[in-house]
Amino acid sequence: MDPDTMRGDGADVYWRRRMSVLVGVLVVVAVVAWACSSGGSGPERSSSAQSSPGAKSSATPAPDPLLAGLRTLAMGTASPSPTPTAPKPSPTVRPKRPGDPCAAEDLVLSMQGGREQIYTGSARPSFIATLVNIGPVMCTADVGPRALEIRITSGADRIWSTADCVSGAGSEVRQLPRGVPYVRSLEWDRRRSSVDCRATPAAALPGTYVATVRMGGLRAPKGVFHLR
Repeated sequence: MDPDTMRGDGADVYWRRRMSVLVGVLVVVAVVAWACSSGGSGPERSSSAQSSPGAKSSATPAPDPLLAGLRTLAMGTASPSPTPTAPKPSPTVRPKRPGDPCAAEDLVLSMQGGREQIYTGSARPSFIATLVNIGPVMCTADVGPRALEIRITSGADRIWSTADCVSGAGSEVRQLPRGVPYVRSLEWDRRRSSVDCRATPAAALPGTYVATVRMGGLRAPKGVFHLR
């Protein structure tokens, strides 16, 4: 074959191959460009249409049901704040006036004597009852033998009491200055007493006895002693 003919045919083949590769590259680039433009065109158009000041939306977007439910729940179940109430005024305590009757909480009652002592023969037990006003002012109290009672018992047996067989009214109202004790001393003759005022009271038997002093609801610590 003619060398010139061979040279011409080879050049044609070379350019055909180059054109085929170029066309293939262009097709691939076109496909990729189309895919990119078609995938992002929808949201971009919608976004541009909504953001454009001149465009008007034909329908109002539906509210998010989750947010609407939370908003309704918060508004419907919120507990109302408590209404502040004004503090109640404390009751006015009327100050005590000097000479008013003593209150029980203002009095202290105590007794001395007869504590674990033994009295033999004709020895007589002796006791001292003390009443003190610890209130803010002077007050008055009945310290008569019935109101301020000294009682001696032995077990369940009531042996003797200052409230038994009292002549007259039996009351004795005294003024009790603050901090100044009222003192009553007593010596027991070792005989029983009774409410019917027997002419000859019986003598108390040897044994263990308990002395107490009381005034209304007040009680002093008891004293235990023994007769021999």
